[in-house]
Amino acid sequence: MDAATWTSEEWLGQARAWLDEQLVAAGVERVGEVAQPRVRAWGTVLRADTTAGPVWLKAPGPATVFEVPLYRLLATMVPRFVLDPIAIDLQRGWVLLPDGGPTLREQIGDRDLSEVMTRVLPQYAELQLELQPHAEDLLAAGVTDMRPAVMPQRFDEALEVTGRYAETSGDAEAKERHAWIAGQRAEFTARCADLPDRASLDHNDLHTNNILGGPDDSVRFYDWGDSVLAHSFSSMLIPLLALTKLLDVGPDDDQVRRPRDAYLEVFGNPAELVAELDLACWIGKVARTLVWERSLHGDPGEYADAPLETLWSLRMNSWHFPA
Repeated sequence: MDAATWTSEEWLGQARAWLDEQLVAAGVERVGEVAQPRVRAWGTVLRADTTAGPVWLKAPGPATVFEVPLYRLLATMVPRFVLDPIAIDLQRGWVLLPDGGPTLREQIGDRDLSEVMTRVLPQYAELQLELQPHAEDLLAAGVTDMRPAVMPQRFDEALEVTGRYAETSGDAEAKERHAWIAGQRAEFTARCADLPDRASLDHNDLHTNNILGGPDDSVRFYDWGDSVLAHSFSSMLIPLLALTKLLDVGPDDDQVRRPRDAYLEVFGNPAELVAELDLACWIGKVARTLVWERSLHGDPGEYADAPLETLWSLRMNSWHFPA
């Protein structure tokens, strides 16, 4: 699937027909036209108003179609933290979701971001704890294995990605960066062995635009197309980076430490777990590199250098990215 397919009248007609069939089965009626607000390299989304409120049909691309069965699995195992699908079509790779209300970003922007994430991240930690016994179920749903034991292999896969980009771009600096990264394999492998097995679902793109709900109430997490099975703490890579960037503060600022420690408190004593979180996020940069690659799915566009830039940040010995 690609943008040309998703925007064709044939595909859109099939999607509208399926959407209407599922609404009828659910006792709901569509009112108005079906809109297509987003088409990306990694998938498309349709929106329709109904007598029960807006609904969303998501069609992930082939590399992230696991998100469809994953939604069903999450709705069964951690229902209070996710949207419950109205319908799914495993063969077509479609999921029909109810509207979850505004995202946190729509509600608060960057205002009170640290305080809001201090309340939200512990809820995500609870979701991860509940999913820890279900690693095999997550793998069976199609979630990619990024646990510490397999990360040396994933490092090699990430190198293949950045090597192709360095070669085809003809950029001398890209080639130098790729060569430096390749020289870090032994250290990366050794550090993977130092990371305890604390595997759960890593959303891998956990920011306020992927969190639904009020700033003071319980929230729900959505948009699981970037997720992997990894050390739980690697999920903090994106939230912590977002905090430093959006608040324009350093990684040791209290506005970053408070949400981080609130997340860690769900697992134990934060002071005893910070080093483990730093290592998990550092190793998680390799997973993030491969998530970029699968999302772009042969259509890199403006994000062509994102995998290399992500892997290049391994020179920082923690979750930090260079300023």
